[in-house]
Amino acid sequence: MTLTRRAMALTSIAAAALLTACGGGSSTTEGTTQFEREGDHALGSVDAPVTLIEYASTSCPHCADFHEEVYPTIESRYIDTGQIRFVFREMLTGEPRLAQAGFMLARCAPEERYFDVIGLLFQQQQSIFQAAASPNGARNEFWNIAQTVGLSRDQFNTCITDAELRRAVGDANNQAAEDGIDGTPRFIINGHILDADRTGGQLVYYWNGAPLMINGEMVQATVDEETFVRILDHFVAESGGAVETEIAEEEESTADE
Repeated sequence: MTLTRRAMALTSIAAAALLTACGGGSSTTEGTTQFEREGDHALGSVDAPVTLIEYASTSCPHCADFHEEVYPTIESRYIDTGQIRFVFREMLTGEPRLAQAGFMLARCAPEERYFDVIGLLFQQQQSIFQAAASPNGARNEFWNIAQTVGLSRDQFNTCITDAELRRAVGDANNQAAEDGIDGTPRFIINGHILDADRTGGQLVYYWNGAPLMINGEMVQATVDEETFVRILDHFVAESGGAVETEIAEEEESTADE
């Protein structure tokens, strides 16, 4: 699923060809923001003016699309520059069994390698799907990923059979449902869901109960790099942060015309 079931049926993201890993160059920072809770996994400064929360599943193809086509720009343009605190929350959409095993593996990795594992799971998603058709095929794919973050065979076997860890991932999924999240990927910006719905015949983003307006225009509900740069630049600027000069100037020029 993408943003919502109704949104995904009407947007063009299904046709996009996307993906690489979540940034291996980033690392977690100490502390949390007002929008985080215990158990969240986050990257970037706690002093960032914008907190972007993503609900995602490692077995959701559209989540993999987002992490190839959009996330690298978010990482380099906003997370690494201190403009955005990025928070990742786990859900079990797509192939729940495979997503649960993937999240268990990510949690078993050293804490600073959590996002490396998530990235590899997205990168290898199709291989995992194909391997799952054979006995132990998916398990072998997960073992290949486990080795890249230094897990031994015994540690890997213990990890993916850990009942308490399995329950914890299930609890994260249940919490997402309690949060009102009904599909993935789904995003929250500074405490409000970035939703999609129809207004005046257009499928547009809603934020904080109203259509999201940037430079006097409603923002079309698509999940692509250009749209997310536009949205995040807007929120960074509104929150007192700094956006890249050429983008800001371009938007000002468009508004003047």
